[in-house]
Amino acid sequence: MSNPTDESGHSRPKKKLIINAFVEMCSGHQSPGLWRHPSDQSHNFTSVQHWIELAKLLESAKFHGIFIADVLGGYDVYRNSLTPAIVSGAQWPVNEPLSVVPAMAAATTSLGFGVTVSTSYEAPYHLHRRLATVDHLTNGRLGWNIVTSYLDSAARNIAGREKQVAHDERYEQAEEYLRVMYKLFASSWRDDAVVLDRERGVYTDPEAVRQINHEGKFFSVPGPAIVQPTPQRVPLLLQAGTSKAGKLFAAQHAEAIFVSSHAPQVCAKNIAEVRQLAREKFGRDGSKIKVLSLVTPILGRTDEEAKQKLADYRKYASTEGALALFGGWTGMDLSKYGDDEELREVESNAVRSTVDAYARFSPPGSKWTKHTVAEHVSIGGNGPILVGTPEQVADGLEAWINEADVDGFNFGYALFPGSFQDIIDLLLPELRKRGLFWDDYAVPGGTYRENFYGAQGQKYPLEEHIASKYHWRAGVPAEEHKIPE
Repeated sequence: MSNPTDESGHSRPKKKLIINAFVEMCSGHQSPGLWRHPSDQSHNFTSVQHWIELAKLLESAKFHGIFIADVLGGYDVYRNSLTPAIVSGAQWPVNEPLSVVPAMAAATTSLGFGVTVSTSYEAPYHLHRRLATVDHLTNGRLGWNIVTSYLDSAARNIAGREKQVAHDERYEQAEEYLRVMYKLFASSWRDDAVVLDRERGVYTDPEAVRQINHEGKFFSVPGPAIVQPTPQRVPLLLQAGTSKAGKLFAAQHAEAIFVSSHAPQVCAKNIAEVRQLAREKFGRDGSKIKVLSLVTPILGRTDEEAKQKLADYRKYASTEGALALFGGWTGMDLSKYGDDEELREVESNAVRSTVDAYARFSPPGSKWTKHTVAEHVSIGGNGPILVGTPEQVADGLEAWINEADVDGFNFGYALFPGSFQDIIDLLLPELRKRGLFWDDYAVPGGTYRENFYGAQGQKYPLEEHIASKYHWRAGVPAEEHKIPE
C-alpha cells in the first residue's frame, strides 16, 4: 500500500504502531458468549495467574501494553433488565481492574498497563493514592484511561441517583477533577522531597511538601498528597470519548485517545478535530496525541482458514448478550422492535441514526434488524473485525492508518488467549516485515510513557502538556513555583 501524504503532498514516513491488548476483568469482553467455546479461557479472569500469563505472553511479543476496560454497573437497558447480561455473561460479572496490575508488573519489566477509572464516583484524593501507589509498584508503567462513565446502573448503585449526571456536566466535573489530580500528582511534593537523611533523621524535607488548597465548584481538597512523587509523576493519560465535550477534553489532557467505530471514515473527522483543537486552543502538537483504534483480527494462514474460524466463533456468539451491550452503549432497547423490523425506518430518530451509522458501509439493499445489529457487535463489539491472512489483515490496518491517521490499535479478542497468540504468531511478523512494528521496546525496563513516545528519559508529560505546568521540580523553592489553578 502507498504511504499517506501530508498537507503539502509529500509522502509521510511509515508509523511505528503502538499495539495494546484490549481486555476487561470479565469473560468474553467484546465478544459475548464466546466463553462457551471449548478453546476459550476468559472465564478464568478471577485467577491472578490468568493475568500474569497474559502479561508474560504479551511482553515476550513486545506489545506496548494491556489496555483494561471497566464498567461500574450492569447492562440493563435491553429488555429493561439485567437478566440478558447475567445469563450471557455480557461483561457480567466484572472485577475491579487496578488490583491485578502489580502482579502482572512483577512478572514483566517493560509492558505498560492502561487502566480505566472513572472520574464520576471516586474522590480525587483517594484515586490519586490508588494510582500513585500502582505507578510506584509498576516502576512507572501505569496509564490512566480517563472516563466519566455512561451507565445509569452505576449511578443508582454508587451515587444513589436514578440517572447519571448529565453528559456535559460530567465533563465539566472531569475537567476540575483533572486539575485536582495534577496538583496532587505534580505540585504537592517537589521531585526531591524525600531525602532519607539518616544522620539528621529527616525522611522528607518539610519545605518540599505543601498543601494544594483546591477550592472549586465540585471539589474541596486541601492536601497535601499522601503519596510521594511517582516514577512518571503523572500516569500516561488516555481518554475515550468523541462527543463535543469529549473532544475538547481530549485536546487538552489526552496523550492518547481510544476510538471505536466500524470504518475508518467514521472516526477520521473526529480524530482530525481533536488534533486541530489541541493545536489551536491549547498550543499542543496534535500529532503527538496518539490515536488507538479498536480492531479484532481473525487470522488464518489462508483466507479460508480465517473464514472458517469466524464461522466457528459465530456458533457461540450470544445475540442476547450483544443486544445487552448495545443497549448499554447507546441507551436503546431494541427488544421493543420486531424480529424482521427494519430499524432504519422506525419512528425513533435516535435508533434510526445509530443504526444508519452501523449500516453506512454495508452492501446496498442490506436489511438492518435487531438481529443484524446483534451479529455486527457480537464479535469485536463496537469495532471492526478484520478477517483473513496476515497480509490481508495488515492491509486492513494500513487502511486505518492512511484513512483515519491512527497511530496504533487496541486488539480485542474472540478467544482468550488464542486470538492474542494468533496475533503474535501470524500478524506481528507481517507488521515487522512492513516496518510497522518494533523488534524490541524502545526503552527496555522503561516507563510506559518512555516506551509510548519511544524516547528514553521522557518519563514525565511533554513540556507542551498542561500537566507540565504543575510539575514542582527538584531544587525549586515553593515561592518560585506557584500551583496553577
